[in-house]
Amino acid sequence: MGIKDQFQDKADQMRDKAQDSMGKAKEKAGERSSEARDRASRSKDDTGRAAQEAQDKFNRDYDA
Repeated sequence: MGIKDQFQDKADQMRDKAQDSMGKAKEKAGERSSEARDRASRSKDDTGRAAQEAQDKFNRDYDA
């Protein structure tokens, strides 16, 4: 095996490793994005629920 082949093999290994790393980074970014959307959705639901509870309490107090 010549020097050129050795360098080509090393370059191929480094390229494969870089592609694997990029794929893993994209997966992690997708997971973080999904988790952030879920948290935002839950927060929005909690805010709406709290507002409804406050309105219900106001209505009960006002009717009494």
